[in-house]
Amino acid sequence: MLYKLYSFIIALPLFCVATIITALIVIIAALCGDRTYTCYYLPRLWSRVTLWLFLIPVHVEGRENVDKSQSYVFLANHQGYFDIFLLYGYLGHNFKWMMKEYLKALPFAGLACQASGQIFVGESRSSIQNALEQADKTLRKGMSMVIFPEGTRSEDGEMVPFKRGAFTLASQINLPITPITINGSFKVFNRHAWSVTRHPLRLTIHPAITPEERQGLPTKQLMQQTFDIIHNDLDVNA
Repeated sequence: MLYKLYSFIIALPLFCVATIITALIVIIAALCGDRTYTCYYLPRLWSRVTLWLFLIPVHVEGRENVDKSQSYVFLANHQGYFDIFLLYGYLGHNFKWMMKEYLKALPFAGLACQASGQIFVGESRSSIQNALEQADKTLRKGMSMVIFPEGTRSEDGEMVPFKRGAFTLASQINLPITPITINGSFKVFNRHAWSVTRHPLRLTIHPAITPEERQGLPTKQLMQQTFDIIHNDLDVNA
């Protein structure tokens, strides 16, 4: 009860203020032509501050599997809202998001995401194709991409089958696929919750699947292999 009071009275108002300030600075930076540094490092700080405000412990494993000079397609399971803060704050690699189109409507944050060059994808075939083309251009400039291949947040903490788009993108641009497992986010703030619960978060960055390792591998088999890597480290009770 004390934590709930703290989160509503102190953490949430401070989070809202920090979000507005961060979004405004990102928009201004993007309009000035900086979509790479300010538009990544400031949201990274905002994410860490958010987790600190809500008193959420974070543990990261596998940072040695990421080369900062290499571009990747990062694929993670999607347990809840705090996945965003965990990845932005602790992945340790500059990237753009592929996110649902309806998120454009978020106050301040939606405009900041559009200004900073995040990739939005809708449900139509044309929207998906357009998103893949934009992502292709972004990745060819040396940026990495984070995608939730399930396409939506988990209903119960468990994973659902992956969608094909992320794997098509990684194959056509010939980049390593790095699987990521997120644990604990479902208990912190899932799609059915109305408030934040204090619970540890764990981010596990697995070794990349290189283009050479997946050469000749059917897409369905690659999808299953990636799913298994992420799922094998998933603990819905963690």
